[in-house]
Amino acid sequence: MAYGKKLSILVSALAFLSAAPLSAFELGFEWGLLELCTSGRPNVVPSPAFTLADVPAGTTVITFKLVDHDAPGYDHGGGTVHYTGKEAIAPGIFKYKSPCPPNGQHLYEWQATALSGDNGQVLGRAAAQKSYP
Repeated sequence: MAYGKKLSILVSALAFLSAAPLSAFELGFEWGLLELCTSGRPNVVPSPAFTLADVPAGTTVITFKLVDHDAPGYDHGGGTVHYTGKEAIAPGIFKYKSPCPPNGQHLYEWQATALSGDNGQVLGRAAAQKSYP
């Protein structure tokens, strides 16, 4: 193998190894006072209250996305929150499409991504699941 190619492989490996690893942090939520919805036509509602723990240092923004594991192609949306270091995110900070399964109970997951405001670097990820209704 040529010297230049070996050096290129070594530099790539070092860059990979020196990249900051993503941190897992903790996320919790409560559905709150959602109006019962089972029609398959979600309402646009205020976001639930979220609880956080072990959010990575340097986090200035957290994005939230709701995923329906029983209908993963449906986009329930989410929102972005400026993170100030608190362990609780108040309800109603953004709007999203509510859970509203048409054929019985579905498993939903809120996914959160911690970002650095300086460069938008992903610092960590968290997820929490609950069934509805």
